[in-house]
Amino acid sequence: MPGAPGSEKTPPRAGLGSHIHAWVLAHLGVRYERMVADRKRALFAGLDGSVLEIGPGTGPNLVYYPPGIRWLGVEPNPYMVPYLRTAAARAGLPVDLRPGMAERLPAEDNSMDTVVSTLVLCSVHDPDGVLREIRRVLKPGGQFLFLEHVAAPPGRPSSHAGGPLGGTHGDSKRRAAFETPADERDRRKLAPDPERLADR
Repeated sequence: MPGAPGSEKTPPRAGLGSHIHAWVLAHLGVRYERMVADRKRALFAGLDGSVLEIGPGTGPNLVYYPPGIRWLGVEPNPYMVPYLRTAAARAGLPVDLRPGMAERLPAEDNSMDTVVSTLVLCSVHDPDGVLREIRRVLKPGGQFLFLEHVAAPPGRPSSHAGGPLGGTHGDSKRRAAFETPADERDRRKLAPDPERLADR
């Protein structure tokens, strides 16, 4: 499947709703972030190499990333950018932030060690397409780390890809969801790796 060159040059549409959404996340999301801080700290521990984050929003995850990673963020809401750049400066993390959509990631095939998604799959138009894009950009043996709260109808490729907890796909212990041919993958559920799930 070909990459998506040039997608970073097409700014997504944004209006008053996007402006309000950015403000709400920046100012009212503090309590939620405190609730999930331990889960995120465990989920993102030990990351290295290239990391692509889908929909990083105002940048609440940046503080958990270890130094030395190469971070690429794909964010459709331009009003998130000032908040995210402030968070990046506070975390001391160099960032490469590009406008774009999760259904068409501005990254080459097999180019990312890790893809991160937190509370994103509830807002995309095509969750199955997003998962295909994640699979496309991940290197062989790469991992998909997520913290989501959505579920798809049984039998769909994205079924059980999320839930109120988080997990990982694609690491050396569990790669089935991203290494299975598409026709077989349609008959399988993407289930979080129990070894990487946060405690209930």
